[in-house]
Amino acid sequence: MLKLEARPQASKLWGIGSPLLALVITVIIGVAIFMLMGKDPVKGLLVFFWEPVKSGYALSELAVKATPLLLIALGLAVCFRSNVWNIGAEGQFVLGAVTAGGVALLADKSTGPWIIPLILLAGVLGGMLWAGIVALLRDRFNASEILVSLMLVYVAELVLSYMVYGPWKDPNGFNFPQSKNFEKVTQIPKLLDGTRMNVGLLIALFGAVGMWIFMFRTYGGFQLQVGGLAPAAAKYAGFSSRRALWTALLVSGGMAGLAGALEVAGPIGQLTPYVPAGYGFAAIIVAFVGRLNPIGIVFSAILMSMFYIGGELAQSRLGLPKSLTGVFQGLLLFTLLACDTLIAYKIKFSRSAGSQ
Repeated sequence: MLKLEARPQASKLWGIGSPLLALVITVIIGVAIFMLMGKDPVKGLLVFFWEPVKSGYALSELAVKATPLLLIALGLAVCFRSNVWNIGAEGQFVLGAVTAGGVALLADKSTGPWIIPLILLAGVLGGMLWAGIVALLRDRFNASEILVSLMLVYVAELVLSYMVYGPWKDPNGFNFPQSKNFEKVTQIPKLLDGTRMNVGLLIALFGAVGMWIFMFRTYGGFQLQVGGLAPAAAKYAGFSSRRALWTALLVSGGMAGLAGALEVAGPIGQLTPYVPAGYGFAAIIVAFVGRLNPIGIVFSAILMSMFYIGGELAQSRLGLPKSLTGVFQGLLLFTLLACDTLIAYKIKFSRSAGSQ
């Protein structure tokens, strides 16, 4: 029989190298998948790992994909380190996009650039509102934040659908379920002409630095982490578990809502039913691959955005299904979990009582 036995002390070296090993295993399994599907594995790997970085424009598109993943994952890291399991960041992302889009639709030809901060603020407040519902139900009724946050994803998507099929539907849009294109003044300023990369990238990078300072260099971040690692010790020290719950969820929801605002006022430029792109769920993998550390999350967000772009290119160039993106994301998560398990435990063989 096989059983897992806890190691006396986990390897710090492998704790850092585990994500890299998980990536290598994911690539090996990916090669096998390409071969089973009758595709050249070299071309497949090039599509996923070379095409997204081979030119300046490709790198700019990589940054566009990485920005929402980075912002959402940073907020989720705060939750997970606080032992609060916010699984519904996708819903907070969507509602942030809806509230930001509502403000953007108020703009007209006479509106000035001052509306951009209002759009971003609306996105943050929308995400915080959606996460606040989760915090309220957990705080008052001890409801599972996992189930509540997940179910609210579908409610947020229904809110979006109602708005683009109903009151915000573009009357000149040939009956397509979408809002009108936002005025040019509402667009997030671009960093480089000829690309879609905008200042959202700088916001995300500054957010990573700010989150690192908050989590590891402030008393408030220390309180959150102690509450997550040792709830009994936090209670003994007088730390408020309610405050930790609300802080973690509101920060996480605000970051996801900000990502939604940057997405609709940036690359998309309008509200459509296709705003939900799975970023909220993929960001869970980003957070864990980055070891819940803001610096690590920056690199894991880049890796995950490569999977997104590679999946789109594999569909158009190699005739592979778009779902291959999700396959690679799932493989990376499960191989990481397997590696982490073997870091903390060792496999032992033992004879069953009946065989002795």
